[in-house]
This record gives sequence, C-alpha cells and structure tokens, in this order.
Amino acid sequence: MKIIVPMAGRGSRLRPHSLTVPKPLIPVAGQPIVHRLVKDIAKVLKQPIEEIAFVLGDPAWFGDEVVASLEALAKGLGAKASIYRQDQPLGTGHAIMCAKPSLSGPAVIAYADTLIRAEFDLDPQADSVIWTKQVENPEAYGVVKLNQNNEITELVEKPETFVSDQAVIGIYYFKDVGVLKGKLQEILDENIMNGGEYQINDGIKRMMADGKIFKTGTVDEWMDCGNKAITIETNQRMLGFLKADGNEQLIASTATLQNTSIIEPCFIGENVVLKDCTIGPFVSVGDHTVIDNSIVKNSLIQTHSSIKNAKLDQAMIGNHVKYNGEFTSISIGDYSVLE
Repeated sequence: MKIIVPMAGRGSRLRPHSLTVPKPLIPVAGQPIVHRLVKDIAKVLKQPIEEIAFVLGDPAWFGDEVVASLEALAKGLGAKASIYRQDQPLGTGHAIMCAKPSLSGPAVIAYADTLIRAEFDLDPQADSVIWTKQVENPEAYGVVKLNQNNEITELVEKPETFVSDQAVIGIYYFKDVGVLKGKLQEILDENIMNGGEYQINDGIKRMMADGKIFKTGTVDEWMDCGNKAITIETNQRMLGFLKADGNEQLIASTATLQNTSIIEPCFIGENVVLKDCTIGPFVSVGDHTVIDNSIVKNSLIQTHSSIKNAKLDQAMIGNHVKYNGEFTSISIGDYSVLE
C-alpha cells in the first residue's frame, strides 16, 4: 500500500501562520497536521505502508527541513519516502501526476489540509473508495450521488437540490492507482481544465464511465485546518480525542511547572516553562516556550515563544513570538513582537 500526499499549496487562508511554515507542517495538538493525517490513515488501512509520496512546492518554501521531517514521518511507519515537486499550481489532478513514478498498485491519495477520526474496512469489491463525512448542510460541499447498491455514480459540487448528505473530504483509495494515472494523463493530453486547473474529479469521472465501482468510506470525524478559527477548534477537538484515547503523552516530562494549574486536556511540549499560570482547557504549547503570569485557554501556541501577563482565549500564536499584554482573541505570526 502507498500513500500519496499532495501538499504544494501555500495555505494563504491561514496567514500569517503559514508565511514561514507550510500549512501541513503547522502543529495541532503537538504534531504537524500532515504527520497526524498520515498516521491516522495508516491506522485505518491496517496494513503495511511501503511508500509515502509527498508532492511539495517550491524548494525555497518546502526546503531541506521540511523534507527531513517528511522522511522521518515515513521511516517511523516503516515506509520509503518519495519527494516530488509541483512547480505550478495547476490543480489536484496535476499535483497527483507530479508523483507519476509512484502511481502504481493500491494507494490512498490524501490532501494535507484536514484531519480525521475513522474506523472502517476498505470494501474489497470496490475499485475505489472515496472517503466521506455525513454533513448537515450538503449544499455547501462536494457530495457523492449513490445508487441502490450504495455505489457512487456521480460527484456533485455544492448541489442546489438534495443529492446526498455525504461530503467528499479529499481522501481516496484506489485498488490500482495506475488506472487513475491513465485517466489523468488523458486529461492532461487533452488539456481539459476546470477553473483553469486539472482536477482529480475529471479522472474519477472517466473511471466511472468505464464501469469502475466506487464506494464510500465514512469517517467519524472530519476536522479542517483552513484558517485560524477552525484550526483552534480542530486543536481543541483533537486534544479531547487524544485525552480519551490515552495513547499519547500530552505533557512532556521535561516541562517545568511553577505555581501553575493545568486544566486538561492540554499538550505541553518539551522544555516548556510555565510560571504562575492557569493553562487550559484545550491549549497546545510548543517546545521551548515560556509562559509567565498568564491565563490561557482554547489556544494554540507554537515553539520558542515568550508570553507574559497575558489573558488569552481563542488565540493562535506562532514560533519565536514575544508577547506581553492584555489582548485576548489574537492571531500572531512567527517572529512577531508585542510588548
């Protein structure tokens, strides 16, 4: 089994936090988004992962440090890491085809801007499984249309009339991803574009036209990381899940807590110093951050930052930030200073 992860986008909706760190590498509940996504997919698949192919953007942005992080992620799952580049933002189909040498055999394709919680078995009769989430407002999403056998017959973008309540979340399984590769190559050769881009859906529709069987795999939870507000919400939800699971150490043994109260669930990273604070619930604090004389809840603070005299709620603070003040709902990017 392979996992293909297109992640070349700049994450503009999450600025300023994505100005210096690619969005998939921004940590949620103590781990980068793409790390959590890939590990959760591996749990669902319940089989060995032989290769993880990452499609990155400009090397000036997705540089050696990013590559090293992704190689370590693959190695931790017993897989080979393959690194590809998408030089132009030409759509989902184009991004997948940038990993053409890896497009053979069974594979999952997953876009690295979402997190999931799921427990289901892949249907062995299906040529492909499109992962979906039941939603209350399907008109706001791309959804699948199903026949009487619960097979997917059509993909419908933001339907004006009810089609189904199963929204496509951007994760796909292919029994042989080489079939999709062939269809996407036709799309590229014929220069078929939608919105100025080559789309994965056009390749999928050609597979459906050939009679390939598509089924749904419905996830229990689907969490977005598109902007500051929704990323903080995702951090909160993920901390709750991790606390209930009990499988991860959420407070590092190297953290120093002086006259500080922790209201769980929280993630406290390595060599964090908390002094005269109340932290939590639902707070993530990255490695080597110092927080002094502060009350922090429902917030995400990254690494090597210094926070003093703060009362924070629904805050997202980047790396290497210095903050001293009494503001509340804030969004501060890397290397900012507020004193």
